Amino acid sequence: MTYYILIGAIALISWAVSAKLKSKFRHYSKVQLRNGMSGAEIAQKMLEDHGIYDVKVISTPGMLTDHYNPKNKTVNLSEGVYSQRNAAAAAVAAHECGHAVQHAQAYEWLTMRSKLVPVVSVTSNMSTWVVFGGIALMAATGATGGIGFYIAVAGLIMMGLATLFSFITLPVEYDASNRALAWLKQKNMVSQQEYKGAEDALKWAARTYLVAALGALASLIYWAVQVLGARD
Repeated sequence: MTYYILIGAIALISWAVSAKLKSKFRHYSKVQLRNGMSGAEIAQKMLEDHGIYDVKVISTPGMLTDHYNPKNKTVNLSEGVYSQRNAAAAAVAAHECGHAVQHAQAYEWLTMRSKLVPVVSVTSNMSTWVVFGGIALMAATGATGGIGFYIAVAGLIMMGLATLFSFITLPVEYDASNRALAWLKQKNMVSQQEYKGAEDALKWAARTYLVAALGALASLIYWAVQVLGARD
């Protein structure tokens, strides 16, 4: 019951932050850019200003599905960003280009995160089941130090890697936003009002990653207490 309450609380907070982000995006989508540039044009200019010419800016379906793909070097902008000419689109486009700049400059946190992607993509979805299976086996056999315990510990390690990934993501995302905002301001791409909107939108976007990281940590601590407590 405690676990379900914990998961429910995390899900509720995550939903609230996500809803706030969408609300902010809709609000700042109404703040039209004085320079009349689209998100795609903003992205292209930021890349060129940083001497990056081997990254393509493309459109991707969906809302807030924007991302940078380091494998094929593409800045993928959602439909609401690619062709729109507002503060929200400028903020998101510049943020994703911030990741491209990180990649070009071999930003250490991004490099570390990229190395974890193959491992976490395999282990993150199964970690909870492995831990739960280990605990169930411990309960069924009545052995707190047998194979069940080691299976549970293996699950905790998987979960720990996913948690580490979530926390490494934080400096990557915050740095990309800082790079975006600095460029928008230095190049006089936005007015003061537009800048404040872009800054506010990116702050809420960053909070979604913070909530995810704290949720992953809370889940890890809970299961660690269950496994180690059962052994004691």
